[in-house]
Amino acid sequence: MGILSAVIIFLLVVMLHEFGHFTVAKLVGIKVNEFSIGMGPSILNKKSAETKYSLRLLPIGGYVAMEGESEESKDPRAFSSVGVGKRLAVVVAGAFMNFVLAVFAFLILNLISGYPTSTIGNFTDISPARDAGLLAGDKIIQIDGKNVNTWEDITSFIAYKTSNDIELKAMRDGEEIKFNVKLNTIKEEGKAERKVIGIMPKNEFNFIKSITNAFATTGNVISSVYKALWTMLNGGFKTTDLSGPLGVISFIGKQSKEGITPLIATLGLISANLGVMNLLPLSPLDGGKAVFLLIEAIRGKKVNAKIEEKFSLIGFVALFGLMIYVTIFSDLKRIIGW
Repeated sequence: MGILSAVIIFLLVVMLHEFGHFTVAKLVGIKVNEFSIGMGPSILNKKSAETKYSLRLLPIGGYVAMEGESEESKDPRAFSSVGVGKRLAVVVAGAFMNFVLAVFAFLILNLISGYPTSTIGNFTDISPARDAGLLAGDKIIQIDGKNVNTWEDITSFIAYKTSNDIELKAMRDGEEIKFNVKLNTIKEEGKAERKVIGIMPKNEFNFIKSITNAFATTGNVISSVYKALWTMLNGGFKTTDLSGPLGVISFIGKQSKEGITPLIATLGLISANLGVMNLLPLSPLDGGKAVFLLIEAIRGKKVNAKIEEKFSLIGFVALFGLMIYVTIFSDLKRIIGW
């Protein structure tokens, strides 16, 4: 069940990503030779007009093959023949669709379970908030002088605190009350250390607020990924705190045992993460391609193809090496416990 769930989630995330590239390419008039989900040998394929649609054996990726993208072409509808703005739109469309999928997943989750609010619904077994005097039903309105409007504000403020002490304001029966809370620091398997306050949100049901909360949750996930990357670059946590493909599959497997709602949340989380990672300014990722297109727009002429190829090769080797390292020294270490 866990592996099947992982395959379905990967296929959804990849399919929507590639569909973004495909749709915008068609909209701006670029010729698409093939739209493929999966890699390796073709299982199913169908030719419609000028485009071949393929389903391939290995559910580990996908691609959109556009005329003139990786080879020279004199076709006026080739990728290389259209304006830089249109090419840039095609490049970033995949990540955009990942963010759309994340919003949709979190919206479905909100409609099923309700959206989390800044009102305390319950406490965890070990709870610094309860120890400080907070009660279920208290509405958190401020943390360290920063206004709180959503549950995402609370999780974001607390997760990246450098100290364990916070000053918190809550509304109780129409009265503002101040609390001094000493956070706990926890280290979950396969994750970086993080601060926790020990509360669970009260969920509410409202369609409009479910939509706005889905956008807020997606934005919080995106922000958290960038903060985590920045923390890693500054030595805040190690690459062994990251998860590779095996780690992600293991995580999805665990979530699948908890029911459909954790799987929907995982879909949103993975889709938003993939969108962010694809926009990193590294070749051969979409973000790296976007950087070269922006340079072309500024200079008024294309970057030398050989220079772009060298950067793409360096980026590919670096990313592949990181993936292998994380798989061996992080994923396998956690899974088999060596």
